[in-house]
Amino acid sequence: MASKLSSPLIPWLIFLTCSLIFLYSTLLPLYTPPSTIPFSPPCNLFKGQWITDPNHKPIYDDTCPFHRNSWNCLRNQRDNMGLINSWKWVPEKCELPQIDPSGFLGLMRNKRIGFVGDSLNENFLVSFLCVLRVADVGAKKWKRKGAWRGAYFPKFNVTVAYHRSVLLAKYEWQPKKSAGSNQDGLKGIYRVDVDIPADDWASITGFYDVLVFNTGHWWGYDKFPKETPLVFYKAGRPIVPPLQMLDGFKVVLESMVSYIEKEFPRKTLKFWRLQSPRHFYGGDWNQNGSCLFNEPLEEQQLDLWFDPSNNGVNKEARRLNHIIEEALQGTDIQLLDLTHLSEFRADAHPAVWLGKKDAVAVWGQDCMHWCLPGVPDTWVDILSQLIHYSISANACIRARYEELVTPYKHIATIVFLSGGCDVNVEKKMLHIVAIPIYRISEINIVDRMGSKILIMPF
Repeated sequence: MASKLSSPLIPWLIFLTCSLIFLYSTLLPLYTPPSTIPFSPPCNLFKGQWITDPNHKPIYDDTCPFHRNSWNCLRNQRDNMGLINSWKWVPEKCELPQIDPSGFLGLMRNKRIGFVGDSLNENFLVSFLCVLRVADVGAKKWKRKGAWRGAYFPKFNVTVAYHRSVLLAKYEWQPKKSAGSNQDGLKGIYRVDVDIPADDWASITGFYDVLVFNTGHWWGYDKFPKETPLVFYKAGRPIVPPLQMLDGFKVVLESMVSYIEKEFPRKTLKFWRLQSPRHFYGGDWNQNGSCLFNEPLEEQQLDLWFDPSNNGVNKEARRLNHIIEEALQGTDIQLLDLTHLSEFRADAHPAVWLGKKDAVAVWGQDCMHWCLPGVPDTWVDILSQLIHYSISANACIRARYEELVTPYKHIATIVFLSGGCDVNVEKKMLHIVAIPIYRISEINIVDRMGSKILIMPF
């Protein structure tokens, strides 16, 4: 009797099972790749050497309207500017072409690039603006959205701007008599809200297509001495026990990186510039430190100058870089590691050529910022290459994804990206495999071609 009753149910059970499988696979949303995936360039652009090349010339001169006077070493008649700009950075395993301003602005048409951080990012920005202006002499000064300075390039509808935020987190001076602050024996404090971004850049989420962040040069007791210290707050209350400078730096970094990851669109291409090294010799900036050098440092001199274990006046860069790299692990923010290549260039700072009478007597030599034209122009070459590579690679991914996955939109899929995309798309294509959801258990994930495989789960 049991066998007779079960026989008519078998076709219905088969039909029901197939229907459920079909519905399950069609109702699940098809995964689409993220708008921006960080890619590594064909070689390490940050590892190489400086060589002299008499044919290597700056793209711009002292007439650029975006110059900051104290960095305009040509106008200030700094010694050896011809020699300073004859040095060319050559990566170990590939060429680093000088930026093509017109080509780059064409790539960035209708886009915006933002710099956020301290005056070394402003130094970077000024170089960028002067380089790009060669392709659009009608460029106009631009200061909106809280920007400290910037430019608009009308021929290409491109905006490039800098937002000054030396700590990234919000901070303010509280005089000694401020209520609610423990300031015994102090002139006052600088309150730092570790969980609140500074107003200068808090409003730019979603505005820029490319962003370059930095902080570091203000995280020292030369900027915030013990009589006027940084006091760290979280959720409106002082952090107890109080944090020392480096611990506060770590907490601020973690909080600001988390904010960037959460509040900025994934499609925004994000970079974090590591520290620009200083070259003070014989003392710090406020101790008659000097940088009157005629040529770059040798490789064997770098550790003596910059290794934190030597406790020299220029130890800041490497010490802070380690903390920054830890904070950025697991994020989609790309490291712009310009520290090593810049460590060589003790010869390329404004030093005593600051463009104002008595400036050295008041401020000391400038062995922190860079002459322009100069080393930041190489930073621009590298950044432009990384932007070009990332935009081209992601455009390739989107195009190939639409081409290969569209026929499978009626089934739920898991997507494998292997082989990667090259700027020369026709030479190295993206392989995408779409499979029904109910066959995932059958897949043996193996990289047979020796290239990276990125698994994109639902």
